[in-house]
Amino acid sequence: MRKIIHIDMDCFYAAIEVRDFPELAGKALAVGGQPHKRGVVATCSYEAREYGIHSAMPMAKALKLCPDLIIQPVRSDVYRRVSAEIFDIFKNYTDIIQPLSLDEAFLDVTDSDHCHGSATLMAKAIRRDIEQQHHLTASAGIAPNKFLAKIASDWHKPNGQKLIRPEDIEDFMRDLPVKKIPGVGTVTNQKMHNLGLHTCADLQQLTESELQQHFGRFGLSLFNYCRGIDHRPVQTKRIRKSTSIEDTFVNDLPNLTACQAVIPRLYESLLERHQRALKKSHVPLLIKALYVKVRFNDFQTTTAQSISHKPDLTTFQELIKTAWHRQGKPVRLLGLGFQYQNPLTTHQADLFEV
Repeated sequence: MRKIIHIDMDCFYAAIEVRDFPELAGKALAVGGQPHKRGVVATCSYEAREYGIHSAMPMAKALKLCPDLIIQPVRSDVYRRVSAEIFDIFKNYTDIIQPLSLDEAFLDVTDSDHCHGSATLMAKAIRRDIEQQHHLTASAGIAPNKFLAKIASDWHKPNGQKLIRPEDIEDFMRDLPVKKIPGVGTVTNQKMHNLGLHTCADLQQLTESELQQHFGRFGLSLFNYCRGIDHRPVQTKRIRKSTSIEDTFVNDLPNLTACQAVIPRLYESLLERHQRALKKSHVPLLIKALYVKVRFNDFQTTTAQSISHKPDLTTFQELIKTAWHRQGKPVRLLGLGFQYQNPLTTHQADLFEV
């Protein structure tokens, strides 16, 4: 039986800003780009969340919800440095660490002898170390697998933790709302509700085949997740799934010709990122598809992709045509990307990789 801890920093970027600029404490704060440059919210304080502000929201909309919102620019170098120091704390307790982002990770402490082998005490100690050394708070979930640990870390946020013991799983899952399952977004949640599926107990009434019929490949994972089953190990080496580049324009691109004109610049930037990814990767990065992302001026977003095993500017130009003609409106954002083949054979969607 594994002992997994999921550590999730509380409002990481915003918390660092408040720590470094104490006058911001207790105020509605968002970290991100400026509204006149079509910036978006990277993260925000809990005070800002009370106004309905959330990550990925356009900053202009956030300001409408909270006119007194304080906007802090993103200080990526600072966040990366603090993140590295926090991950050094994790290494004091285990070497089996799977980073999910700068502020989130899974830790397998099954064989760790710290705190007399108690995962609960280790989670408390890690959170204490983070607070003492960095004056930041973190939340933790402790469970026999990654899926449950992920859910548990959100249970007592901020600055709390929750333990799910093996003997608790059956009762815990029975009443768990389906929207709590990572990977169940707004659309899937609504589809489940339309089918009368509100809790994991409801999902448990469906066969694996029925779940797959309704939810495709995700249905295979749902069959296990709704029962609290997850056999995935904590992976210490990250498998990169894609490389992409995107640009949000100060002024909308009015037509397809204008969109196609910026593709070569984005393409060159994408090739540079791809080369950097190749150098960092511990496994071959083999391209399996090219894709584009288009966000129109009404915030409707569409993507188009083509199976291909090598970079090709002409293919991206054709994909832009396909995507743009779906709406035929001015464009505020364009993105290009490569999808990579997975070097590991797996039949289970991994919801938590980034």
